[in-house]
Amino acid sequence: MTTNLLSQLTENNPAPFTWLNGSRYTCLPGGGIRITAHPKSDFFRDPAGTMVADSAAYLHLAVTGDFVAQARVGHPFRTQWDAAALMARIDPTHWAKICYEGTDFGTHAIVSVVTNGVSDDANGVNTHWPVVWLQLVRKGKTFGLQYGPDGMQWNMVRFFTLDAPATLQVGMVAQCPIGPGSEMDFLHFGVENVTVREARNGL
Repeated sequence: MTTNLLSQLTENNPAPFTWLNGSRYTCLPGGGIRITAHPKSDFFRDPAGTMVADSAAYLHLAVTGDFVAQARVGHPFRTQWDAAALMARIDPTHWAKICYEGTDFGTHAIVSVVTNGVSDDANGVNTHWPVVWLQLVRKGKTFGLQYGPDGMQWNMVRFFTLDAPATLQVGMVAQCPIGPGSEMDFLHFGVENVTVREARNGL
């Protein structure tokens, strides 16, 4: 399990993190934070070409080289597609995220989106856990997305490649694509510069 970097934060100073589409957060007991999701905010480039969104609150770090990023997340699932997510971003048209999301099928699911010009969106397993662990790993040009119940056991969601530079953004997304806004709890967030044996399973 990675070290929880959120324990470094204070209410009025997000350093060492940086905002994209700046929002606000409150500090939670135990070292977590609650990020406010803007109304009608998302990161998505519709494959049908009908919508492009690059507006969700994103609190991130610059990370160089191979890494493992982990987050423990939960939220109230107020409206469809609300999500707390872990994202790696190169630029507006190249990024990937793993989400704990309220789906358009009425479920709470692990959802992944890989964007390489346009977004490739995939619903994964449905869960009923109040909180879930998300993991994103990089090994060279390959990336893996995993989820699990405890930060120790991981289940594969997606294995893919992005033509990423050495340094990219890695961080926490609070999105609310069609609703009036919400709050996303990040109870843990950590990044470590390690090289996993297999990006596919994150181990």
